[in-house]
Amino acid sequence: MAFDLSMIQDLYKRLEANVEEARKLVGKPLTASEKILYNHLWNSHPKAPFSRGTDYVDFAPDRIACQDATAQMALLQFMQAGKEKVAVPTTVHCDHLIQAKEGARKDLKSANSASAEVFNFLESVSNKYGIGFWKPGAGIIHQVVLENYAFPGGMMIGTDSHTVNAGGLGMLAIGVGGADAVDVMAGMPWELKFPKLIGVKLTGELNGWTAAKDVILKVAGILTVKGGTGAIIEYFGPGAEALSCTGKGTICNMGAEVGATTSTFGYDASMERYLRSTGRDDIADAANKVKNHLTGDPDIYAHPEKYFDQVIEINLSELMPHLNGPFTPDLATPVGDMAEVAKTNQWPLEVEWGLIGSCTNSSYEDLSRAASIAKQAVEKKLVTKAAFGINPGSEQVRYTAERDGLLKVFEDLDATIFTNACGPCIGQWARAGADKEEKNSIVHSFNRNFSKRADGNPNTHAFVASPEMVAAVAISGRLDFNPITDSLVNEDGKAVRLDPPRGLELPPNGFEVEDNGYLAPVEDGSRVEVNVSSESERLQLLTPFLPWDGQNLEGARLLIKAHGKCTTDHISMAGPWLRFRGHLDNISNNCLIGAVNAYNQKTNFVKNQLTGEYGGVPDVQRAYKTAGIETVVVGDHNYGEGSSREHAAMEPRHLGVKVVLVKSFARIHETNLKKQGMLGITFANESDYDKIQEDDTFNFIDLKDFSPGKSLTIEVVHNDGNMDSIQANHTYNKQQIEWFKEGSALNLIKKQNAA
Repeated sequence: MAFDLSMIQDLYKRLEANVEEARKLVGKPLTASEKILYNHLWNSHPKAPFSRGTDYVDFAPDRIACQDATAQMALLQFMQAGKEKVAVPTTVHCDHLIQAKEGARKDLKSANSASAEVFNFLESVSNKYGIGFWKPGAGIIHQVVLENYAFPGGMMIGTDSHTVNAGGLGMLAIGVGGADAVDVMAGMPWELKFPKLIGVKLTGELNGWTAAKDVILKVAGILTVKGGTGAIIEYFGPGAEALSCTGKGTICNMGAEVGATTSTFGYDASMERYLRSTGRDDIADAANKVKNHLTGDPDIYAHPEKYFDQVIEINLSELMPHLNGPFTPDLATPVGDMAEVAKTNQWPLEVEWGLIGSCTNSSYEDLSRAASIAKQAVEKKLVTKAAFGINPGSEQVRYTAERDGLLKVFEDLDATIFTNACGPCIGQWARAGADKEEKNSIVHSFNRNFSKRADGNPNTHAFVASPEMVAAVAISGRLDFNPITDSLVNEDGKAVRLDPPRGLELPPNGFEVEDNGYLAPVEDGSRVEVNVSSESERLQLLTPFLPWDGQNLEGARLLIKAHGKCTTDHISMAGPWLRFRGHLDNISNNCLIGAVNAYNQKTNFVKNQLTGEYGGVPDVQRAYKTAGIETVVVGDHNYGEGSSREHAAMEPRHLGVKVVLVKSFARIHETNLKKQGMLGITFANESDYDKIQEDDTFNFIDLKDFSPGKSLTIEVVHNDGNMDSIQANHTYNKQQIEWFKEGSALNLIKKQNAA
């Protein structure tokens, strides 16, 4: 079934004219990415081309997808917007709050019990505001989106960094914070710095043990975790066309690990095949009519160096399988080199677990290729040395794979079939013995392998590989096993070799499912009641932040002067804060607890100016709030790095912090501060950071004159009576200043809706 077909058809009707206009405006051929960007402008007729990496541009995405952990705060905010329905098609997917432990049936039952109030809340809010709802067990958000919602040439945003999976179907799919999603839900434009473009030319063809996963493992090794920041990665070339649609999705998915805004491919035959196999013939037919506009212009790919900011070329015929890690996804090692590299670095050679699936490498093709290796192990009488875990991507994939006997192959190797959910990939894995924090190695086909990511054990060395390589390494039980060259000894004492994997791009008998887990919203949600218990520890209805009183801010105290890199919140999937993402007051006890105090080099240990005693940051700030004292946070460079979540701005706002004064901001965090009605400003002279003392108070003497482009003057009063006058810059435009005046962007939206 094709969702939102009329919306897609209308977009395609505008496509040719918009592309031709953009081509004239830019004065050169257009990449596939540029065509999508210019076809999704909020104001559709710009007077000049946008400058890559410089200009901020307003866009109009086609749809939104939210996973259950992030959807809570996003929807709690949207409930304040005064809207009866979301402005663009939106879905919620319950996939993160399901812990992997004993297997699908027991784990799903446990999750439905432990997180019942969250799931019920999300379902009722979805029903009320016209949002599609995918039940727990329906599948991982990104696989479900690929199967049901992604379409060539579209633009979507999602409250998860791996939204980019939809690039496998030729979309620009971008992960955002919940506050950005709420803007679009409410009918507002979405702001993005116009991306730079990285072109990856793929030649040759995959063969043997090399898989689509190895493409992005190689790219990650080239670009590193920061090399794609602020850029779209666009793949092209004959090698790209030879990849399956789900293989393309795998590559795009892990592009989040190099910091890329998103990744995509131009429309081709593999995408058409996938659309038709998933019941979307209407979309395939519509895309075929405009297919020339759903990929880059011919000269782009003939002379990529003229049009991309960076070009990478990879010959798939020569590409080797890789293992990336540990502790970072960009540490790329060809399997043939692992024996030496592992020995040099003293990585544990024994592999204890092999995990296949999650939001990438959970497709039918992935499972079929991995199953071909597992089947060989059974037939060749090999005893599997490591434990196996499988996370199918969706109920449709799981049901079809079970029908076709793929899951039984894994079960014959005593594999645990986990729920169609994220599980171990995001730290929701109750792994027996992880609490001992023993040094060990695991291999998986997921994307991220940072410390504590999978099981909470900081000493788990996680290596990222393709599903078939995971299967081979798990069977061998050795990190240094190279299936291309190495043999294994079977039960009969014979040395046997594993043959290269074989798989099926799509199920030969088509996809099948009894219950895909989708619940459509009612036509009229006005009578739907959304109830949240005041006693709940996990959910809390939001109270609007108070508007600015229009007066200068005087007598504000210093809460903390952060030194160095500052992660403003510590919401780790494997940590204790995940369960509080829908409860602002409880999660605010996480505020700035990882920031290093510049005066004592300790974390979560700051001076309470009211008592002279030291305590945790949230505790001290709550004391100031109770006393009616406004506070300032001072920070270093790139303040807010890694905290794209709106919680990172909402927490200090809720606790009573008024101003964040830093050397420089991480872009998304600065935007989030603005949206929550806070004053986020930077030192005009960075050396003034050194003037801030532990017992300082702050007077903002010209805040009444707050206006675009005008700096602010701050009197910094020291404990000895001396004073420094410093200047602070800001990037607020007229609309953002209105957010500040009204107390938040949502307050302004609600006011406008009521007018």
